[in-house]
Amino acid sequence: MANKLIVSMSPHVHNNDTVERNMYGVIIALIPALLWSFYAFGLGSVVVTLTSVAACVFFEWAISKFILNSETSTITDGSAVLTGILLAFNLPSNLPVWIIIIGALVAIGIGKMTFGGLGCNPFNPALVGRVFLLISFPVQMTSWPVQGQWGAYLDAETAATPLALMKAAVKGDASALDQLPSAWEMFMGADYGCVGEVSALALLLGLGYMLWKKIITWHVPVSVLGTIFVFAGLMHLIDPTMYASPLAHLFTGGVMLGAIFMATDYVTSPMTHKGMIIYGVAIGFLTVVIRLFGAYPEGMSFAILLMNAFTPLINTYCKPKRFGEVVKK
Repeated sequence: MANKLIVSMSPHVHNNDTVERNMYGVIIALIPALLWSFYAFGLGSVVVTLTSVAACVFFEWAISKFILNSETSTITDGSAVLTGILLAFNLPSNLPVWIIIIGALVAIGIGKMTFGGLGCNPFNPALVGRVFLLISFPVQMTSWPVQGQWGAYLDAETAATPLALMKAAVKGDASALDQLPSAWEMFMGADYGCVGEVSALALLLGLGYMLWKKIITWHVPVSVLGTIFVFAGLMHLIDPTMYASPLAHLFTGGVMLGAIFMATDYVTSPMTHKGMIIYGVAIGFLTVVIRLFGAYPEGMSFAILLMNAFTPLINTYCKPKRFGEVVKK
């Protein structure tokens, strides 16, 4: 009997990668930062995280069933849970529940399902929700509880973040940088800010896990962090009384969270290693520019969303060489 030639669409070589495996792998990588947030912010972190995850899962189910009339449910693939955790990580721990629910609706309904669901969204859904809330509710979104108030939620005492002090220094307050915690304290998590961004150590543990499991590659996070370190370092050398040290920029705000977990999103980041490096360098550059010269003290979310818009263009000009293609000299 003659052998049959079977012609099929790519990919022709398969491995054990699935959407569920990768999504839940990222969720596992977020556990150290999640546990630290519970320790640092207590009840507030628990309420914000549970509300965000539950709302994101509900809205994905409801939109799929009642608006898109889909017969299959996607809430078990882990993507809605991951979006909920990442959205929570980008919120202050004293944010009212009703605002969190609005953010989840925007993240899932506008940032994800409007474009066709997982794999079709051009922008990171969690960041779409976060930026919408930041613009719509600037007072509530820039109120930062002090760590250690484990039983407090809406009535938690707040204080200025290191990013606010760094912005004050840029505006001319010569004593602002002297009030910053040490680089070691910020690295370990003695910081004010969003629920999941305060401990650089916990986020780096997550990076190590994802690299070990080959969920992501090093190109995006290393290029983002390296660019921020170099650019912020040059500005610090120009005027150390006005511009904070590069380590302060790395360990404060959403730099670690954004570089490791937001910018590396499969759907919204470039496909090639060359494209990833261009993408990461641009995010790092834009983050420092916004921090130093923009109206907001933080620039990571805006930088990632801006570069999400350029991802199709980067993919167009950074295509891998086709197998068997003859290069014209």
